[in-house]
Amino acid sequence: MKQFITSESVTEGHPDKIADQISDSILDEIYSKDPHARVAVEALTTTGLIVIAGEVTTNAHFDAQKIARNTLKEIGYNDPAFGIDHEDAGILVSITEQSPDIAQGVDEKDGEHGAGDQGMMYGYATKETKQMMPLPIVLAHRLTESLEYVRKNNLIEHLGPDGKSQVTVEYEDGKPKRVDAIVIAQQHKDHKVPGYLKNELIEHVIKPICGEYIDDKTKFHINATGRFVTGGPEGDTGLTGRKIIADTYGGIGRHGGGCFSGKDPSKVDRSGAYMARYIAKNIVAADLADKCEVQLSYAIGVAKPISIHVDCFGTGKIPEEEIVELIYKHFPLTPSGIINHLKLRRPIYRKTAKYGHFGREDPDFTWEKTDKAGELK
Repeated sequence: MKQFITSESVTEGHPDKIADQISDSILDEIYSKDPHARVAVEALTTTGLIVIAGEVTTNAHFDAQKIARNTLKEIGYNDPAFGIDHEDAGILVSITEQSPDIAQGVDEKDGEHGAGDQGMMYGYATKETKQMMPLPIVLAHRLTESLEYVRKNNLIEHLGPDGKSQVTVEYEDGKPKRVDAIVIAQQHKDHKVPGYLKNELIEHVIKPICGEYIDDKTKFHINATGRFVTGGPEGDTGLTGRKIIADTYGGIGRHGGGCFSGKDPSKVDRSGAYMARYIAKNIVAADLADKCEVQLSYAIGVAKPISIHVDCFGTGKIPEEEIVELIYKHFPLTPSGIINHLKLRRPIYRKTAKYGHFGREDPDFTWEKTDKAGELK
């Protein structure tokens, strides 16, 4: 049976990702001084303007305006032609203290603290790639990473920071066989010739990443409108947490709905999703299943999860009820246990805010380790 599955990614200069990176940069700055701070920060960006709002409880000093300007500069928004630049952008900040009604449920009691919110979080893993991630999202992220690389290293001239990729993979009997279609939208300056840009992107970005999966039937759609000059916040308002599918598994596997960026790990939207990925990946690494999806659910102020659900999509080597028992036995599942085991009270979050939170080869991404696979076997 043939199936066609599509995933997308966006570059660091996409307006939603600007907002994510500002939120996580503020979290990192606070965590570098106060690793027990409570942080929930959102950002909005539009033409020439950034609005930062949220709740923060900390004794650490931080300058949200300066952090936002530095983030814009590092991304590459240093030219007014792109609709916003780090020197002249207007920045509004409204940050208050965390609600005492929430704090009393999260404050530590007897060495444990409750979940920072209710909700369900999903983790997923599959054997189809070495990253144990679905192939469409792996290729989509690698394409947008490459768009950033060729722009910042001037391998293709006159590119802007905004861009997107989309990859459609043809599956046969559940296994990826080929790439059927690739979509690239890349911001460029007005004088860039669209046809020339298409050829450059195919040669310098697409072929090095997707070459082994491309054939003579693969379709390329590059700047399909013919022009992409107005981009970034000038072309589209950006918000923290609006790219949750690109942040996770590209639409393969489910999503609980809560975003990650700007939230400290007492919020289980973030830490619970990281633990769910860690569990699913170790289950697959232990060869208990070829695919695995784990759902954790929590109630605000309650430390232990309300439920655990496992779905191996018919690939499990043992019953799913037994896998649930193994999860309870081998994984810490309270917010404190997750935070301590995955070492989440560190300023590591800015780099999670682009090109996905999962499937990354970085020692700071502790939820990507497979160190529990031996015990599970």
